[in-house]
Amino acid sequence: MRRTRAEDALTIALVSEHASPLAALGGADAGGQNVHVAQLAGELADRGHSVTVYTRRDSLDLPATVRVRPGVTVRHVPAGPAEQVPKDRLLPFMPQFGAFLDREWALAPPDVVHSHFWMSGVATLQAAGAHGIPFAHTFHALGTVKRRHQGAADTSPADRVTWERYVGLSCDQTVATCRDEVAELLAMGLPQERISVVPCGVDPDRFTPTGPVAPRGGHRHRLLQIGRLVPRKGAQVSLAALARLPDTELVLAGGPPAGRLDDEPEVRRLRAIARAFGVADRVTFTGGLSRDEVPPLLRSADLVLCPADYEPFGIVPLEAMACGVPVVASAVGGQRDTVADPGTGRLVPPRDPAALAAAAGALLAAPQERAARGAAGRRRVLTRYRWAAVAAATEEIYREIGSRRPAPLSNTA
Repeated sequence: MRRTRAEDALTIALVSEHASPLAALGGADAGGQNVHVAQLAGELADRGHSVTVYTRRDSLDLPATVRVRPGVTVRHVPAGPAEQVPKDRLLPFMPQFGAFLDREWALAPPDVVHSHFWMSGVATLQAAGAHGIPFAHTFHALGTVKRRHQGAADTSPADRVTWERYVGLSCDQTVATCRDEVAELLAMGLPQERISVVPCGVDPDRFTPTGPVAPRGGHRHRLLQIGRLVPRKGAQVSLAALARLPDTELVLAGGPPAGRLDDEPEVRRLRAIARAFGVADRVTFTGGLSRDEVPPLLRSADLVLCPADYEPFGIVPLEAMACGVPVVASAVGGQRDTVADPGTGRLVPPRDPAALAAAAGALLAAPQERAARGAAGRRRVLTRYRWAAVAAATEEIYREIGSRRPAPLSNTA
């Protein structure tokens, strides 16, 4: 771990309006971005910086400030009702969120601000520009891509793409997470010289091949899919593939807590699909997971499936690879960067159950090959995707955009 000299330490604001680093994973709006913000904040603190994460207060039980660990504080911003609100309905509360940031930063401006997701960028624009604060932005997902894949089912605000273009043109640097995203940003008209690529990461000390293993069912093989239970994640494709794979169980992890699964429309839809394929007795829904529950569950699997229709980046493949488990993923978005086919797993066309089943079946039938690809995935994570490396690259961007400003980027507190 590299410590920054005290005189070089930065005060950093991370703005993540809907994705709190404290949230449980697997809910409708809790996933990779929550992990990204939490891990980036911790690694930046390990490098000697002081980090404050600003996220919307979505419960009356949340205190205004939570000190997560030395160097990392979470501020719960009062913007809209103190209750869960789907992220696609949060835009009207961004002026209130931005006004809160403006008041805080007028008194003590951070050295740099890094917003995450487009609405965080909207709120940050309101405050960072007024105080001349260097401003980096990560989209995590783009409205153009969502609209292309979901069409009329896209529930994003109608002006999302317009706002995204404005945020991208207004910030000092856009931090993309994969090569696919760069192409999308260029198509939006963003200047290439103001786009950097820093991937998401994984903690290889938490996600390891050794450690506790979750219990398995009575079937020969286990497939695992982890993520939000929303249609675009492709769980229905996994169910259709399962019908072609005998003596194999499928665990679907994510969604609301286990006790509320029966009330979740997507769970009911997927259960109906499982019954139609005749595999309901081989499918288990776990509900949302704590972070400590994820590594043992990953280690229990023979393969991890990531069959999303589209995936802006996708942290689950990295977590599986870090645990030495091969991945079969759709060849979309960031998964095309992270999963090396055939070295660490297989990439298949999206929405293609036959291709998913064929790739998974071949690996299930070849345990030595499966082990070799799992070991290669672990090596790939260690050389490319440690969060420490992600934080170091992100810090370089912070210092570079600060150097463009008239005042030097330094700790002035």
